[in-house]
Amino acid sequence: MDLATVIGIIGAIGFVVMAMVLGGDMGMFINVPSLLIVFGGTIFVVLSQFTLGQFFGAGKIAAKAFMFKIEAPEDLIQKIVEMADAARKGGFLALEEAEIENSFMQKGVDMLVDGHDIDVVRETLAKDISMTTQRHEFGGKIFKGMGDVAPAMGMIGTLIGLVAMLSNMDDPKAIGPAMAVALLTTLYGAFFANVICLPIAIKLGNRMEEEKLNQSLVLDGIVGIADGQNPRVIEGILKSYLAASKRAEVTEED
Repeated sequence: MDLATVIGIIGAIGFVVMAMVLGGDMGMFINVPSLLIVFGGTIFVVLSQFTLGQFFGAGKIAAKAFMFKIEAPEDLIQKIVEMADAARKGGFLALEEAEIENSFMQKGVDMLVDGHDIDVVRETLAKDISMTTQRHEFGGKIFKGMGDVAPAMGMIGTLIGLVAMLSNMDDPKAIGPAMAVALLTTLYGAFFANVICLPIAIKLGNRMEEEKLNQSLVLDGIVGIADGQNPRVIEGILKSYLAASKRAEVTEED
């Protein structure tokens, strides 16, 4: 579980709710018409921008903002170097018994063992990277879209409330509820966008970049093994994916 995402969102919600409680009656911050305008309106506007499959698939992708396990690049490099050494000594068939947890790496190794041409392996893995990135981008775009639309729906609700208020100026009792709709829709829109949708969209973008980096690292490693490069040469190439401090740590471990 990504504690930063959970703590961040729950903490933000908690402080907002605390401010509401300290400000008076919690019930005055609940308005059903405002909720319908912001949450219902935002969901259906964003739904219209994507297909049903893309929209409902975003929920599964969003889970990666909270539950996400990814191998450290240093561990991938170590595994690739081990396989490169094994392949130089016993050929590609020596990799058949290798224990590989990374599914993307396993696919590349299986293609080498099956005797596929290196160009075919490279193109296939590159296509996988592209398609994975595309799927993740859709998830991020949907939450980014919600983050953009929610404040706009809040403004629409504000205008609706102001129109209702101005059209009933002769009835003092109607001014309060209309003003509540006007203000609360703005609050709901800003809250939904900045506390929930945009943080998830940004975190999904970070996850996408992390996974893309690892897959690119694995691709270069598989290509190096297929070309019969020296394991230390492959290790040196793959270290370019690491920060300078991490490169030093890997060198010390070696």
